[in-house]
Amino acid sequence: MLIKTAEFVISNSEVTKCPKDQIPEYAFIGRSNVGKSSLINMLTNHKSLAKTSGRPGKTQLINHFSINKEWFLVDLPGYGYARVSKSAKKKFQKFITNYFEKRQQLVSAFVLVDIRHKPQNIDLEFMEWLGEHQIPFSIIFTKADKLKPKAIDQHVEDYATEMLKTWEEMPNYFVTSSSKAMGRDEVLQYIDDTNIEINALKKTL
Repeated sequence: MLIKTAEFVISNSEVTKCPKDQIPEYAFIGRSNVGKSSLINMLTNHKSLAKTSGRPGKTQLINHFSINKEWFLVDLPGYGYARVSKSAKKKFQKFITNYFEKRQQLVSAFVLVDIRHKPQNIDLEFMEWLGEHQIPFSIIFTKADKLKPKAIDQHVEDYATEMLKTWEEMPNYFVTSSSKAMGRDEVLQYIDDTNIEINALKKTL
């Protein structure tokens, strides 16, 4: 997929105020220090489409970006470790939950996981929640440039071992590095293929 245009559309904390356009939507979410903004900027080939910060938890709203005027990339607040009050965290959790439960345009979520670490309960529990609510998702392992190939394979295998304790199969996943543009083509191809399938299905209805 060639990214021709990537434009900010709206930020808000209410699902009812999200864009009304009936086009595919892909949501990106992960722990607050997982490198989400850098990944979004890498995927869209923009240096500052999503605001990056050394302070985890900077994203605090539902942010919609129009990609090629054909689909929405949605940047959601990170879960865990954000330097905000408990009441603010509760508020974030509420509108994130509402988004996933009520947003009909959502096609799939991308759950970002720092590949440098062993499987974290907070990530596993969130993916379990998505599965229980029948919300399609893929895993995006970030910061792969920090590890050697053998270590990458081992850490992916660690996740597979842990997840297969409760899942029938390992969810679809991508290994990425924002600084090296690693995994960019694979993620965008997946989105492109999915959009083609959706459009083909619409024509049959």
